[in-house]
Amino acid sequence: MSETTKNIKVEYNSSVFTPAGWRSVTITAAAEQISEKRCRILGVMLIDGKVPSGYASRTGAKRQTYNAAGVSKREIGKIKNLSSLVL
Repeated sequence: MSETTKNIKVEYNSSVFTPAGWRSVTITAAAEQISEKRCRILGVMLIDGKVPSGYASRTGAKRQTYNAAGVSKREIGKIKNLSSLVL
């Protein structure tokens, strides 16, 4: 790709650790396309349809809680293959 990068919105699945074990979440993020087949995550907008702040729970149960802010920070800077994302 040329010097210019393209900003895109992507959606993908990731896993979070809860007291009940690993659970799947859907992440919506802003990314920049760094090559024809890859992108770098710039920031997480939503985790399971909610803004990532503090702790969140998948079902409302205490045993399903996870650190949404920590998951959001962990994802920033990751390189993802575009073939595994929803654009």
